[in-house]
Amino acid sequence: MKRIITYGTFDLLHYGHINLLRRAKAEGDYLIVGLSTDDFNLNQKNKKTYFSFEQRKQLLESIRYVDLVIPEENWGQKVTDMSLYSVDEFVIGDDWAGEFDYLQDTGVEVVYLERTPEISSSRIKKDLNSENLTTNHVSKINK
Repeated sequence: MKRIITYGTFDLLHYGHINLLRRAKAEGDYLIVGLSTDDFNLNQKNKKTYFSFEQRKQLLESIRYVDLVIPEENWGQKVTDMSLYSVDEFVIGDDWAGEFDYLQDTGVEVVYLERTPEISSSRIKKDLNSENLTTNHVSKINK
């Protein structure tokens, strides 16, 4: 059985995430997702998530491509996870190209998959904030 692992925050789950998970699963037989914890996101990634870790975990567990969701608590965890979960291949979006090549030293193949270009959680948040500002501004003018 070929075991694949990927990592991410997976906040505001969207079709770009689903594309990544589908393509990651197609690389092997068993897909593990390292899901960034709330503390890791806030303290090391400087991100505040909309959904909590447990909510994001529940969403990921409901996706047919995902076999196991594990907490990602720090950047260095990836090296130990490769051995702990008997991983054959590490997969992540190509916006990280080259960043995780060092994992090849653990005996895993590292694959950078092309992202779905027109969508990202950051873009959704930006669009929602922009739309809210416009909506709030228009409603104040109409009063």
